[in-house]
Amino acid sequence: MKFGIDRLLTEPGLSQALRGRRVALLGHPASVTADLTHSLDALATHPDITLTAAFGPQHGMRGDLQDNMMESPDETDARLGIPVFSLYGEVRRPTDASMETFDVLLVDLQDLGCRIYTFVTTLLYVLEAAAKHGKAVWVLDRPNPAGRPVEGLTLRPGWESFVGAGPMPMRHGMTLGEMGRWFIDQHNLDLEYRVVEMQGWAPDEGPGFGWPLGERSWINPSPNAPNLSMARAYAGTVMLEGTTLSEGRGTTRPLELFGAPDVDARAVTAEMQALAPQWLQGCRLRDVWFQPTFHKHVGQLCAGVQIHVDDPAYDHAAFRPWRLQALAFKSIRRLRPDYPLWRDFPYEYVFDRLAIDVINGGPGLREWVDDPAGAPGDLDALTLPDERAWEEGRRRFLLY
Repeated sequence: MKFGIDRLLTEPGLSQALRGRRVALLGHPASVTADLTHSLDALATHPDITLTAAFGPQHGMRGDLQDNMMESPDETDARLGIPVFSLYGEVRRPTDASMETFDVLLVDLQDLGCRIYTFVTTLLYVLEAAAKHGKAVWVLDRPNPAGRPVEGLTLRPGWESFVGAGPMPMRHGMTLGEMGRWFIDQHNLDLEYRVVEMQGWAPDEGPGFGWPLGERSWINPSPNAPNLSMARAYAGTVMLEGTTLSEGRGTTRPLELFGAPDVDARAVTAEMQALAPQWLQGCRLRDVWFQPTFHKHVGQLCAGVQIHVDDPAYDHAAFRPWRLQALAFKSIRRLRPDYPLWRDFPYEYVFDRLAIDVINGGPGLREWVDDPAGAPGDLDALTLPDERAWEEGRRRFLLY
């Protein structure tokens, strides 16, 4: 298959439309061609393209910053001599000055298919800025490695944030190119927008179900996104960032496991199985021990659970990571009603709301976990209508 960047570089009918226009790239470490050349370098040597600027999202163009709210500065590319503007530093929206450095912005970001992954919000912000300044945006489309399934509550009005760009569920099942089409419609934006589509993307086919296994190398789009297993589990495990449980940062399997020094992992999985076995389909759970080298519970031995989605037990259609992780929270709450589960700290520049609520785009998930009478069917009753509405509403924006 071909990603958007590879088509742009090899098909004259695409690149010739950029002749005589100043071009900028919004990219990160995973912005590479099929032969693993960074897109910035490949574009800089293309005869049809005049590269004048670059932009980096959260974690920076180099992807070197580990955690949330660790900011990247503006800089100058040492080899190309062009400015590299940070969209996760002093600003998260492009400045008026930075918008004057180009005519066409190429967006070449590897996304994870999850609302909270901030590249989605950065896409919205650059679209809004382009509409304001009369600039063009081309998305060089890449696979959604989590595939097409949809899961989670829709973000509620008034809960918009840098990890919640609009009323979509946690797992949205769209590519960034498709998401741009939805944003333009949602916000009634007027700009030149183009998606350089992939060729041969097969999100419903195994074993990759969205990621072209055996065809393309996996490159971390952010420091704690090391493999396809993480991408598959992320729509659930990202909620751990709003809890006192470790999400595995400081281990070699971040966002594929959860635990803490004072958790009985086997009791938790047994409670999960007893409470809602239908939410555990499509994966394997294994109790593990781990000691984070940084972040939560650093240096402490933690008991936890790892989610395995890389063997023949994986069922792409049945696996529901958001419900699985919600069930883990519920099980801990049932076993230990007074467990200090929710982390109270500033999350992505929101200072007046619990992080778990910011992550979920409203308090519904937390309230269900904390309600002693809340049953799995109650969460389904809240969530299924949101999921069905999103699946129907996104249909006209899909390209594949």
